Amino acid sequence: MLAVAIAAALISLFITKPTAGLFTSIDWHTLGTLFMMLTVLEGFKRENIFKPLIQLGSRFKTIAALTFFLVFGVFFTSMFVTNDVSLIIFVPLTIMLFRGSGHEAYILPVLTFENIAAIRGSLLMPFGSPQNLFLYAQSGTSAANFILHMSPLCVTSAALLSVFILVLYRRNLREPVNMSPELAGVWKEEGKVRRITYICLFLMILFTIVSRTQYWPVALVIVIAAVLLTGPALFTQVDYALLGTFLCFFIFSSQIAANEAISVFLSKAVAGNEYWWVIGLSQIISNVPASIVLYPFTENFAGLIYGADTAGLCSLIGSLASVINFRIYVREYPGGGGRFVKVFTLISWAFFIIVVIPGFLLSSWSFF
Repeated sequence: MLAVAIAAALISLFITKPTAGLFTSIDWHTLGTLFMMLTVLEGFKRENIFKPLIQLGSRFKTIAALTFFLVFGVFFTSMFVTNDVSLIIFVPLTIMLFRGSGHEAYILPVLTFENIAAIRGSLLMPFGSPQNLFLYAQSGTSAANFILHMSPLCVTSAALLSVFILVLYRRNLREPVNMSPELAGVWKEEGKVRRITYICLFLMILFTIVSRTQYWPVALVIVIAAVLLTGPALFTQVDYALLGTFLCFFIFSSQIAANEAISVFLSKAVAGNEYWWVIGLSQIISNVPASIVLYPFTENFAGLIYGADTAGLCSLIGSLASVINFRIYVREYPGGGGRFVKVFTLISWAFFIIVVIPGFLLSSWSFF
């Protein structure tokens, strides 16, 4: 994805001659906020701050109950820690728990449910996904209005996910499962200060996003200083590829918008068809860069964001979160990529077919 973004940025520089305004056209606010989130959430993983969730998961006695916990754990945590991070937390946990209990046959459908949960749960919050973070910052709407408009998609997706889980275990909803609470690991006393620090930084970042304060650079400096003092190694773990992808597509989008001929074509083609354009383009370059590219030509903001948060259900490429899910599984099961894609496509498309038309109809509900 980064390679595609770099190529697109370079091509755009030849299509439209760059000017001094290119630097200012880049959304540094979104990039800075995304960097803060990625850095602090690496701290969450490093210090095992999600230990209580793991302990809770080990207490479930049936495979259906455990699946509900894991899937809706992804669904709700993705609203606050972004969809890709929620999968990074729960997918390895799911594989570990299902392996340890002898229920590996259910791993692939459950991972697909978690993928859907990450995509559809994260859509509720402005900071639930990178595309939401970008589009929310551009829209100027309030956090409350944003949540109001996204809630129908979120609630109906939760209900539909529940149906999918019940169908999976329809033959025996009470199939037993036994887990060891030791899977959660331990909290080391020497990490207490770091855990408190990262939680406080996370809350500050959420406030910075929701309040849209102009002092976000101050928050960025605070995060950098705090991490340098408590755990500078975190900076080596940040997903700079994702940040680079954003930067390159900001450049691409700006240059394309600055080209009069292309701008006129996209303005005519995209306006009124945002929902289908972003779903289609996302299957080529993923929903995050597709949102960045199409936003300047959008008249119907609802169509763009509803489409972007639906596009990830079509294919692995549709969402970076899906690619992360796939990568984690293949590392654990080398050679299992083909089977993953097959199961993922069948289940995810079944979900997509059910929600795509209601999402399109709902896109006529203006945010403004």
